[in-house]
Amino acid sequence: MKLVSIDLKADFGFFRKPDTNNTINLSYNLIHKPAILGILGAVLGLNGYRKKGEMPQYYELLKNLKIGVRPLGHEKGNFQKINIKYTNTVGYANKGSNFLTEELTLINPAYRIFIMLDEKDELHQKLLEYLQEAKTEYIPYFGKNEFSAHWTKNSFQNYDFEGAKADRSGSINILTVFNKKGNLKDNSEEPLPDPLNFSKQEVPFLYFERLPKDFDLELMQYQLEEFAFTNYAIQNSFSLDNLYHLKETDDYVQLV
Repeated sequence: MKLVSIDLKADFGFFRKPDTNNTINLSYNLIHKPAILGILGAVLGLNGYRKKGEMPQYYELLKNLKIGVRPLGHEKGNFQKINIKYTNTVGYANKGSNFLTEELTLINPAYRIFIMLDEKDELHQKLLEYLQEAKTEYIPYFGKNEFSAHWTKNSFQNYDFEGAKADRSGSINILTVFNKKGNLKDNSEEPLPDPLNFSKQEVPFLYFERLPKDFDLELMQYQLEEFAFTNYAIQNSFSLDNLYHLKETDDYVQLV
């Protein structure tokens, strides 16, 4: 097995939430696994949605991938947003009047995407080669096809890792967004300051968001769960599943 990552970026992003506020369409702040599977499907040239009620080819072939996400260039987990207004005047979108809508759009979203790949799997091997070469069959995008996403060869990383030990003790640093279980307030501690870089210290933060983890195949809608992202060290992390230890930096990532 290989654990790799790429830094995926775009000028704008819009990961539509199924709920809306009047005419304002809201976006998830953090990219989620169902969206990442679509991007990886585009990289490999796999088919998307073709028939109502049926999951696309990319989902069926990639749904078991273990994936982690670390936001980049954020402010306490958040990306800057702008409200963009659209006017749709085509006849099939409205009845005799212009259809007005607004979308709360992310500005310069960027994420380090961690992916666990099995080199013995032919499709995984192909994906590994494409990620290393920054090659893609279709143009990937962040939620809308005008928000094209990209990465570079230089952003590709390969990690020396091991599964997190069941008897781990003390505090650990989790680089990625993780599936929140329990009370983080009582199980987190402020990271120690770097005496050589006081000016570069990041303000400690806890960010929470309810994100899609998968699809509910019976209801054909997102399966939502609670996630967190923080630069605090986490204590009592035994309840967190699918953690992997990065040996070089002594940090952890969660892959779901």
